[in-house]
Amino acid sequence: MSNSDPKVRPRPGQWPPAPESAAMPPSSWAKRTGFRPKFSGETNASDSGQISLPPRPKEQKDSQPDVEAGRVRTTTPQPKLAPPPAAVNGTDKVLVVPAENKDQTVVKRRRDSDGGNGEGAKKDGLGHGAYGVGQNGAPEVPRREVTRNEEVIYVEDDGFIGGRQTHMKYELRDTPGLVPIGLYGFQHYLSMLGSLVLIPLVIVPAMGGTHEDTSLVVSTVLFVSGVTTLLHTSFGSRLPLIQGPSFVYLAPVLAIINSPEFQRLNGNNFKHIMKELQGAIIIASAFQTILGYSGLMSVFLRLINPVVVAPTIAAVGLSFYSYGFPRVGTCLEIGAVQILLVIMFSLYLRKISVFGHRIFLIYAVPLGLAITWAAAFLLTEAGVYSYKGCDVNVPASNIISEHCRKHVSSMKHCRVDTSYALKSSPWFRFPHPLQWGTPVFEWKMALVMCAVSIISSVDSVGSYHASSLLAASRPPTPGVVSRGIGLEGLCSVLAGLWGTGTGSTTLTENVHTIAVTKMGSRRAVELGACALILLSLIGKVGGFIASIPEVMVAALLCFMWAMLSALGLSNLRYSEAGSSRNIIIVGLSLFFSLSVPAYFQQYGISPDTNLSVPSYLHPYIVASHGPFRSKYGGLNYFLNTLLSLNMVIAFLVAIILDNTVPGSEQERGVYVWSETEAARREPAITKDYELPFRVSRIFRWVKWVGF
Repeated sequence: MSNSDPKVRPRPGQWPPAPESAAMPPSSWAKRTGFRPKFSGETNASDSGQISLPPRPKEQKDSQPDVEAGRVRTTTPQPKLAPPPAAVNGTDKVLVVPAENKDQTVVKRRRDSDGGNGEGAKKDGLGHGAYGVGQNGAPEVPRREVTRNEEVIYVEDDGFIGGRQTHMKYELRDTPGLVPIGLYGFQHYLSMLGSLVLIPLVIVPAMGGTHEDTSLVVSTVLFVSGVTTLLHTSFGSRLPLIQGPSFVYLAPVLAIINSPEFQRLNGNNFKHIMKELQGAIIIASAFQTILGYSGLMSVFLRLINPVVVAPTIAAVGLSFYSYGFPRVGTCLEIGAVQILLVIMFSLYLRKISVFGHRIFLIYAVPLGLAITWAAAFLLTEAGVYSYKGCDVNVPASNIISEHCRKHVSSMKHCRVDTSYALKSSPWFRFPHPLQWGTPVFEWKMALVMCAVSIISSVDSVGSYHASSLLAASRPPTPGVVSRGIGLEGLCSVLAGLWGTGTGSTTLTENVHTIAVTKMGSRRAVELGACALILLSLIGKVGGFIASIPEVMVAALLCFMWAMLSALGLSNLRYSEAGSSRNIIIVGLSLFFSLSVPAYFQQYGISPDTNLSVPSYLHPYIVASHGPFRSKYGGLNYFLNTLLSLNMVIAFLVAIILDNTVPGSEQERGVYVWSETEAARREPAITKDYELPFRVSRIFRWVKWVGF
């Protein structure tokens, strides 16, 4: 049939049409004008058409990628290189372009969100794209091997230059030896110290617990984190992800702690509230276990994409703005120095390397804490915060002297000798289940935690995908994701039985730690988990951590919450972040995640209202004054509390808009998971995710979990 037939129209190609000749403009006028082509439009900023590297000096022979600066030192072309790895969601496909002269190397990069090809391209089960129509309708160039006169440079979205195999020191199944694995495992956990231990330092004082109670909870958190990490790396997703108390659980826990029925308690509130939290966490964890092992997570997975994950996780960090700096302001000279040190280490000194390790970038939080703590100790010993006739142990309400009232904040928050947790903690203590008593089950609190467990699962899905692109050969199958979520539910049951105060889930900061340390070995994480269990048995370790001054905890949390928000938004790099569709969805999700909870939190509160909780906890007492006031008290509690959580509003807005507003898979950045049948034929994927000890053969009849 001829092309003049009105019923058959040729497929429109890329506009403006791509030049058929070289990728770069002719050097005759490009060198005179300094022209560099840039294409604008509704695409991701990383999806630039071409990247031109500076001329290569002839005298240089060696080449190593500068990871931080994003520059490439020249290299002598190799006789033959292996073809570039297959494109997976979130990675870049690099096409080899012959260099027109010796002084110029052209790298073409195409970003494909749906597995390596454009919308109309065919894919196999592993995310490989078949040759067909590429992005913007342009024909796709087949892969081929590199010849002697060609050079391949992988340019990745996170600023790394060099292939994924190049910038990782150890990948998922690497076991370089006991000593290197031990050192890297210790480094991995030390870099995530803030995420592991800061939550107990917030919730235990809010429950009315003493420094001794804080010490015991910290030891319990370390023990449960080590055990659950071993379980997850062995029988869960099998990715090198540390399990622990997530910030996702912090806001609902604070809301439950400040429930109206707990405000009227007299005596030891800590154990009573902890037992209520244990009951709610156990029920919610059972719900999450059913969600994962029943296969419902595989169905729910179709609705979870980067445009949903990004604002949901960002809202978790942004929701604590009323807690962070107001607590730092109680001793500004200590808290501000803490924040500035962490910023200086993580940003300005991040390129300084000692013995091949960027210690300031990796250990920014521990180093900042150690220096600030030492400085505060010297100031305390020098008597800077000692005032004549004033006793720090006297309650503020009993202080009569106006001179002492003026300095009560400095005495209580700037001194480092007000905590006796280290002295009172035992040398050895084994955390055991039900150590706080029998859990108490309240359905209204359990329903709130069930909703939060869904948000926790969404957070874990994003972490699974991002970490698999760094450390594993391919992304996991939907069954492996379901298996990981199901095991996280079982781990949260253990956290509820032991009484950590929060559920156990994959820490979002894992992805940043893997990218910075370049350590993705599963064995290293497992060895570090064993060391964490041993440390938890030493009571003095928990006492030492519990003695960190509150102002330093708040300063570290400011940095951690900011990092959490940024890590959430970084998921947008898998989608077209410049698309107006995605911009509007993310913008609406973030705005309403701050505005709607503010309405619930401020409802019914007048300027003359006398509240019994500190000002930084006002957002978490909404259950007593929210707009829902029906005759069913439990329903009122559930709705007022749930809709006052920022992450819940962000998740609801994002998941509804992303799954109802039209958009291509590439524009939405739909996560591409490995298909089960194709994964079984790929030995690398099988070795990455198959359960050990032939356990998978027993559960092979469960087709919706694992392989």
